[in-house]
Amino acid sequence: MKSDRPHILLINPWIHDFAAYDFWAKPMGLLSLASILRCHGFKISYIDCLDRFHPQASPTDPYARFGKGPYLKTRITKPSGLADIPRHFSRYGIRKTWFKKDLLSIERPDLVLMTSMMTYWYPGVKETIAVVREIFPDVTIILGGIYASLCYEHAISHSGADRVETGIGEEYILERVGENTGVTVSPEFDPADLDTYPYPAFELQNKTPYIPLLTSKGCPFFCKYCASHFLNPKRMLRSPESLVEEIKYWHERFDVEDFVFYDDALLVDIEKRAIPMFEGIINSNLNIRFHTPNAVHIRGISRLTAQLMYRAGFETLRLGLETAAFDTREELDTKVTEEEFKRALTCLKSAGFHQKKIGVYLLVGLPEQDMASIENSINIVRQNNVTPVMAYYTPIPHTTLWPKAVASSRYDLESDPIFTNNAILPCQKKPFSWETISRLKHLTGS
Repeated sequence: MKSDRPHILLINPWIHDFAAYDFWAKPMGLLSLASILRCHGFKISYIDCLDRFHPQASPTDPYARFGKGPYLKTRITKPSGLADIPRHFSRYGIRKTWFKKDLLSIERPDLVLMTSMMTYWYPGVKETIAVVREIFPDVTIILGGIYASLCYEHAISHSGADRVETGIGEEYILERVGENTGVTVSPEFDPADLDTYPYPAFELQNKTPYIPLLTSKGCPFFCKYCASHFLNPKRMLRSPESLVEEIKYWHERFDVEDFVFYDDALLVDIEKRAIPMFEGIINSNLNIRFHTPNAVHIRGISRLTAQLMYRAGFETLRLGLETAAFDTREELDTKVTEEEFKRALTCLKSAGFHQKKIGVYLLVGLPEQDMASIENSINIVRQNNVTPVMAYYTPIPHTTLWPKAVASSRYDLESDPIFTNNAILPCQKKPFSWETISRLKHLTGS
């Protein structure tokens, strides 16, 4: 018998791309909404189209590579505008037959909520919605997330969703669900206070090899290539104590040993935030590891910071350098000087971090960026005995650099988000070349 409580289905969609890898990627926002809805009495179902541990998939060790790993992929036709790119194109995630079976196995939902990530992944969102329509033709589908927010008009026209939402979902989710189910509830948390939020429902996953963490939302920096201020205009902070309690919760109840910081600015205001958190982790005597794929702020690394991070169990360190052209870097951001970069490396190595654990992000494919400047940045990083990590530039609407990207691209970026795919180096005037990619990989030693 159908429950009187509205049933909400939340879906993480497929990725369509030339390449994709689970580099500690989870739909944290969507699972936060799932937790909020469940805490307010709604019945929840969750399907992750990117699930590497689907019951029908070949068994793999979820703890290998600290939880990272390749997605299952299925070769599909390239989008028409990218037919000339000499790379294979794939759907990343579970088989379509598995997805349909999963949809048919659950009670008919009263509402479907779907997230979206990279703007150029929208074809995967569109296909996911089409399959849901096939199984539940009369159920309302609401689309949110990054693509929905950055490319709102495009999402309305092309995604197939009944409604597209922008902004921070936690602030309006209960209202939207009430509008679509007729069941209205008052929030039992404060949307303006991150410490009152329930933990994201990571336990809904088939496996939980790692847990993403956010110590804050929003970013105090104004990097010209980043859309953080558009997506999260308000700076919101969690208390160090609440972070330590969440880490202990996942470790003690689910045996999680790997934690991944998603923060844009983990080491900002370090005396009040990161240092008390690191000290709390150390004092808890937990055998755990931390990873920073979103990069840490170099200016926040001191001798004390480095020592605390080492003792707390930081395993994978990524530093957000972006470029070693320090004399012209104000064109991108003002996050770090050459002296601060070198000082940070000295502190990290002195604390005990092996140089192979320290990766330094360098942006590649920026508008008007020449190969010589990229090679110079790579060489400077290698001369400091740490690993350069190429971060291919994605042109993003609503960023300061967007107009220059549009002007410099060989594609009409404004016509279709598909052309912003960083895998094709869209702001390089010359056609895509494997030779260029191979040359850069050789220089970085990867």
